Amino acid sequence: MLTKIQNWGNSQGVRIPKAALQETELKVGDEVDIVAEFDRIVISLKNQIRGKYLIENLVAEISVEFQAEELDWGSAEGQEAW
Repeated sequence: MLTKIQNWGNSQGVRIPKAALQETELKVGDEVDIVAEFDRIVISLKNQIRGKYLIENLVAEISVEFQAEELDWGSAEGQEAW
C-alpha cells in the first residue's frame, strides 16, 4: 500500500488505509507505541485499550505477598444502604 507523509498542522502525518488496520486489528482510538528504527517506523498496539488499563496487566503486578484486608469506613451517613 502506497501512501505519503503530509503536513498536518505543525506536525506530519500518514493516513493508514482501512485494509492495513483490518489486517493488524488496530482500531481508531487505540493507543500505539511508535519506534523509529534505521529505515522504518514501527507502530504497535500499546498494552492499554482506549486509554484504560487492562485488568490482566494490573493483576499481574500484584505481589504474591499481598494480603487483602477489610477497611472500616465508619458508620453510614446520609442515605447509604449497607
